Amino acid sequence: MIPFENTLPYETIGSDVYMNECPLCGAGNVLLPLRTKDLGPIREGRKRLIVFPCCREKITAVDADRDYLLADRPVRPR
Repeated sequence: MIPFENTLPYETIGSDVYMNECPLCGAGNVLLPLRTKDLGPIREGRKRLIVFPCCREKITAVDADRDYLLADRPVRPR
């Protein structure tokens, strides 16, 4: 079972990937350093380091689906 606290919801507009709110610092409308073409390799199992531009915190995305990124560590409160 996938741990819910390791998931990050994301949205896409065009080729941009963004989050409504940073789970680490709370900043709003964060444009992630990802493009929609980068989501395919993540879905196939390739890990991807993501550095949030708002707070410079880092996570590693280990999987993705149409709505969520799966991080290697908890990013939401339990």
